[in-house]
Amino acid sequence: MPLKNVLNTLRIIHGALTMGLIVFTLFVFYRANSFIARMDNEDFFTYLVPLGGAIGYFLGKWLFAKQVSVIAKNEPLNTKLARYQSASLIKFALLEAPAFLALFAYYQNGNALHLTIALFLITYLVFQHPTLKRVIGHLDLAKDEIQQLQ
Repeated sequence: MPLKNVLNTLRIIHGALTMGLIVFTLFVFYRANSFIARMDNEDFFTYLVPLGGAIGYFLGKWLFAKQVSVIAKNEPLNTKLARYQSASLIKFALLEAPAFLALFAYYQNGNALHLTIALFLITYLVFQHPTLKRVIGHLDLAKDEIQQLQ
């Protein structure tokens, strides 16, 4: 599996996830009945959305780092790339799920806190786009492997 295919696949998936969230955000924003910042102790989303966002963010970072760190230097390049792709997809999913939860909560009650959390998660997801430089840096590839990719 050449790097170009891995990068293209990751870029397509990342772009689809990001665009899906952005479109859903616009839909929810224009369909919501209110935009009020409030702390409603009776609403379980007040606790669930920030907790879900924090868990998604930190768990995604931790799992990605853990999965990338166990990739052995002596593994074939194709295996390294496949494992990197898998780690990236898990990180993307762990950012997308709490963002959708936050958008759903905002749609339900119009609480601006939920929309704000969703926007922060989406922004972070946007900045996680896969690039050649990131792949090479995360995998700590040898010079001969980098030459194979180019």
